[in-house]
This record gives sequence, structure tokens and C-alpha cells, in this order.
Amino acid sequence: MANPRFLNFNRVPANFLSLRAALLLLLLEVILGVIGYIFLESYSLPDAFYMVVITISTVGFSEIEPLSEAGRIFTSGLIFVNIGVFAYLLATFSYYIIEGEIFKRMHLNQIEERISKMEGHVILCGFGKYGKEIAANLAIHGTSYVIVENDPEKIEIIQQTDSDILYLEGDATLDEVLQKANIEKARGLIAALGDDSDNLFLVLSARALNARLTIVSRAILERSQAKLIKAGANHVVMPENIGGFYMAMLMNKPGAVEFFSFITSEYHSDMGFEELHFRDLPEMYQGRPISDLALRSQTGANIIGYRNQQRVYQVNPPPSVILKPGEAFIVLGNEEQLGKLRQICKAPDA
Repeated sequence: MANPRFLNFNRVPANFLSLRAALLLLLLEVILGVIGYIFLESYSLPDAFYMVVITISTVGFSEIEPLSEAGRIFTSGLIFVNIGVFAYLLATFSYYIIEGEIFKRMHLNQIEERISKMEGHVILCGFGKYGKEIAANLAIHGTSYVIVENDPEKIEIIQQTDSDILYLEGDATLDEVLQKANIEKARGLIAALGDDSDNLFLVLSARALNARLTIVSRAILERSQAKLIKAGANHVVMPENIGGFYMAMLMNKPGAVEFFSFITSEYHSDMGFEELHFRDLPEMYQGRPISDLALRSQTGANIIGYRNQQRVYQVNPPPSVILKPGEAFIVLGNEEQLGKLRQICKAPDA
């Protein structure tokens, strides 16, 4: 059976039913009523307030004192005004209860408060096909992140997926939405929107708000890659190209690809990579060659790559290589070995 027209809140714009506006109207009605009775009937403030309460609540109590003709006209008008205010208040209250808006607002306020306290998190803009995979991978690695999505249907999917996921509903290309995501204290942003122009605008906005941010952007068209890099993206990824490259490699070098897939799989292997930056090394290890670091003997992990300041990579760097500011080693090891490496990097200087 269809809902009666007057109970079908889907026909009423949500912004028309404001609980704050309803309470404000009620307060104004009380204030105007008190002022009217004081002015027209010379009531004291308590008597005027009592008269307003029994009038708008329609309890049927008698007047404090017989009303003058002006007082009766004023009371009649107050009753008619109250019918409209009460109807709006009832409709608004019913909408917020039936639609769950009160609890939804409380939940969103709680999420926004948690986001405002975050530091070193990643902002994921877009929760489409690739956004879901990115979120799952970030969760596996224990990376704190915030999802920004503008599609109400996708927001519902997020809510149904995990109640502990932090998210914001809004346009990621707007500065105020990125600021709500606490972009000033974030360490990275992933632009995974479905349109290259949106990603370009997002990258420009994000870079302007946080110059230190690491930005990874998705690109659909090849010509968009250079523009995104110029706009401020650190890395641009074309998922379709990566898929084609992966399929071709499986045909030409299946063993190598399977091995790489194995060591990067969180479900089948505890092997992984770690990027060891110059700033991560304790002072006692800075400026020393690989042979003096003795990372393999201390942790069991192996340095398999070296990236210089020009972002050129060298595979299996010789023992004489010295890490400088702005450079990094790529280290391979299992979770236990990489854990020991992290402990060395966190250890206080000798």
C-alpha cells in the first residue's frame, strides 16, 4: 500500500525540513507571544510566558485575567500561527526520526571529529572499481585513510562494507572538502576519480593545499599523464596499460611474473618490500657505504635496489654505494626481517 501523500517525505526536499529552523520558529513564537501579552495586557514576564505556553499547547486552561478585545484578537492570531509552526515542527521531527537523520548526523559528526585528529593518513578520492581495490590494500597494510566520494549510492556501499571506515560525502575537487579530510596533515592523496579533468583539478587543489603531499593519480587517456605531472602529481598510473603489460609479461616471462606476484601477495607470502630513505637511517649509519651498514647480517633483509636524487634506479647496487639525502634503498625481506629493519631505523643514535 502506498504511503499517504502527507507522510511521503521523499516528496519534500530534505533541505526544506530543518530541525534547527523548526526550533527557531518555536522560540520566535514564544518570544513574540510574551512581548504581545506584556504590551497588550500589561502582564508580568512570568504571567505572559505562562499565557503563551497554555495558548500554544492548547491545554484549555483559563486565562490568568480576562482578556481585552485586543488581547483576544492577539490570542486568536497566535493560535493560527501556532498551527503552522506546530505542523512544520511535527513534520520535521517525524522526518528526522523516520529517515534516521538524527542518528545519521550524529554518526557523521563523530566521523568528522575522528578525521580532524588524524595525521599521516592517505586521502582516497573516488570509491569506484579501482578505489575499492585501493581501500582494501590500504587496510591490509594498516594504512590509515579517508575516502572522499560524491555518489550517494557508493556512500551506501561504504557504510555497508565496514562501519569503521572513515569517509566524507562531497566533491573531492572542492578545497573545503579536502580541508575536511584534514589534507594539511595527510601524507598522501590518491586521485581515483573516473574523469581525467576531475583528477587534474583535484591534483591542482591538493598540491596548493599541501606542498609536501605525495599524490598518486589515475589517468584514463595517455595525453593526460604529462598534464597531471605538471599539475603536481608525483606518480600517474594508467590501470588499463598496467593490465596489458602484465598480460604480455605472463606470456613472455611467466615464471618471473608469478614469483613477483607471490612475494607481493599478502595472502600467500610474508615477503615484501621496504623503501629505506636517507632520513630513515639513524645518524650513526648516515654517510656510510652499504658494506658498513651490515643490514643483511643484522636483519636478514637484502638491499636489491638504489634510487639516486635524479630518481634513476640501480638494481643490486655495489657495497660501495653511499646513501645521500633525497635517495633511497629498496629492501626485500620477509615480515620478520623487515620488522627488524624498522626497529634499527627507530633505534636512538648510539
